[in-house]
Amino acid sequence: MRRVRRIQRTAAFRALALTTCLSTLPGLVHGQQAEEDARHLLEGIEAGETVNIKLPDLEKQLPLEDLRKFVEVFGRIKDAYVEEVDDRQLLESAIKGMLSGLDPHSTYLAPKDYERLEESTSGEFGGLGIEVGMENGFIKVISPIDDTPAQKAGVRAGDLIVKLGDQPVKGISLEEAIKLMRGKPGTILTLTIVREGQSAPIEIDVERDIIKVTSIKSRMIEDGYGYVRITQFQADSGSQFAQALKDLEKEYGGALDGLVIDLRNNPGGILQAAVEASDALLSEGLIVYTEGRIQSSRLRFNAKAGELMADTPIVVLINGGSASASEIMAGALQDHQRAVIMGTQSFGKGSVQTVIPLDETHAIKMTTARYYTPDGRSIQAKGIRPDIEVKPAELTELDGQPFFTEADLSGHLEGQTEGVTEGETENEGSGKPTKEEAERMPSAADRDFQLRSALNLLKGLQIFNKRDHASKGSTD
Repeated sequence: MRRVRRIQRTAAFRALALTTCLSTLPGLVHGQQAEEDARHLLEGIEAGETVNIKLPDLEKQLPLEDLRKFVEVFGRIKDAYVEEVDDRQLLESAIKGMLSGLDPHSTYLAPKDYERLEESTSGEFGGLGIEVGMENGFIKVISPIDDTPAQKAGVRAGDLIVKLGDQPVKGISLEEAIKLMRGKPGTILTLTIVREGQSAPIEIDVERDIIKVTSIKSRMIEDGYGYVRITQFQADSGSQFAQALKDLEKEYGGALDGLVIDLRNNPGGILQAAVEASDALLSEGLIVYTEGRIQSSRLRFNAKAGELMADTPIVVLINGGSASASEIMAGALQDHQRAVIMGTQSFGKGSVQTVIPLDETHAIKMTTARYYTPDGRSIQAKGIRPDIEVKPAELTELDGQPFFTEADLSGHLEGQTEGVTEGETENEGSGKPTKEEAERMPSAADRDFQLRSALNLLKGLQIFNKRDHASKGSTD
């Protein structure tokens, strides 16, 4: 008799324990439902039935020991830190630490950080004009933005910034570094930079300014050959790119013989803009897809029917400063064999960040997925390999033009797009050179070995296409 009562008490205890557990787990049963389940469970046990109980996965529960540790550290800081610390400040620091420990792109956005994010996607903001990330505790320049103080001062893709003014950057967060770089227009910030090939750090003075980024620049580089430069992908870059293609054909009076799309030192930007720009040159098929743990992070973007410049050969230029959205466009055109990718390997930033608002003024930016090209290639930490590798080179002679060093070339691995900028300045009308001066001046393609290589390839493809058409015509 005692044995039966002991079994009943044990069963009741287990049922009670199960009821307590179920009532405290969100997404399972609660309140009255939990009590009914427990009663049925107890009745089944007393009747001698075999009952399958699915207990919660203990490995997925919160680590209580670590939570106790967190609370203890919080308390010790409150009690013993040399100065009194506000509870909110401590909690915000903990949130920042959680996110920054995941990867370089996940971060906590306080009100001012939120505003800066909106500014950077609108194309106008104050600062130096560089896209940056973290590497080994230092600030790495992903790319200087065209026509900005940083680019004009000589900051290059791949530079490591070790000091901002008198402030060493080792140990400070990326957000803190960005705050130091922002400032009143007209003030000067000295960047101490470690650069590959330099035996000692160099200092570059950069004057802060209001950064107004022109996303799309286009022009004819030679008769029949167009050039479109995408500096970064902003909200309206897709439509601007399509319009630039139409304008080039209108200027030429028909279909172009070739097109160069310059994505060098393009740090990326808005995904949808890169999809729209790619779609302008594709008539069907997958452009890019993303894979993540949650359903909402699994997206697929396909091209719509109809494409611009359907019969025009295209070369896309990339380099180590081409990242994120620019890699998506290059990868899509490469996989669809719509363009020849030329230059050097891209940066390899193939992760998706989602901004998740916490309230009206705070948010978190968290990596939620990875990008994949149409053929299933991951961009993350791999980048896009060019079909034809063309490194910037020092030229002693090029069609009788003067000597130009690597520093003079547009889009070299660490570098500036000076040749392109000069071309844009001429178009904007600061005074046209005389005919004699124009004949002596090197063109943008002559200054830029990679651009010249792209142009030569397009000319070769045009000759091949003409011969192919002629051969088919004679056969018919």
